[in-house]
Amino acid sequence: MMSRTQITLDPDLQRRARRRAARLGVSFAEYVRRVVERDLGGTEPDRGRVEAVFGLGASGGADVARDEDEMVAAAFASRPRRR
Repeated sequence: MMSRTQITLDPDLQRRARRRAARLGVSFAEYVRRVVERDLGGTEPDRGRVEAVFGLGASGGADVARDEDEMVAAAFASRPRRR
């Protein structure tokens, strides 16, 4: 479960961070989470998470949101089972 956090940034820093997030194709909040995760030396936040492939960038017209549940189910079904 995520915890809501409020931060205060210099307006120029916030503008630059939002622009960077947009170039990466992620939300500002996701960008901040990734930066904090990387700085703390944790595991890659997206590694091993099937749902991480959604919302990464422009789809070029595909309606991923409509088909997300089916895509996640198919991805999980194709993963090797742990014993």
